[in-house]
Amino acid sequence: MLTNKGKYGLKAMVHLAGLPPGARIGVAEIAEAHRIPKKFLDAILGDLRNAGFVHSKKGPGGGYALARPAEEIRIGHVVRALDGPLAPLPCASRTAYRPCEDCADEAACSVRLTMLAVRNSIAGILDNLTLEQMRSLPQAEAEASLTYHI
Repeated sequence: MLTNKGKYGLKAMVHLAGLPPGARIGVAEIAEAHRIPKKFLDAILGDLRNAGFVHSKKGPGGGYALARPAEEIRIGHVVRALDGPLAPLPCASRTAYRPCEDCADEAACSVRLTMLAVRNSIAGILDNLTLEQMRSLPQAEAEASLTYHI
């Protein structure tokens, strides 16, 4: 399950993706726009900065901005940076694999095989979705729901 840290981080990233090129925004503005506790968002943006997704600048004209264009940032990478592996169980993880101590035959474990399929489905979506595509989803959904009459 996506944690609040992951959810708030994605909301902040989508907000940053909507800024004009070269623009920066302060934490307080993002926090207020999305009803995120400012102190928590400070920590999240620090993690995103350390992972190379955002840049920050202090002082006048400072704030946060994306470190790369939104079309180059994959959502799966952001989620992993904030929440860790996508797999629901360590034995189904590609990046943080750890065998279960209570499993006698991992290759025949139906729970592991099911969770591996879940992990692969989640990764298939998140690793192929860019931040720009995610930012455009509400507009695409609204356009798809329009009905035209002639």
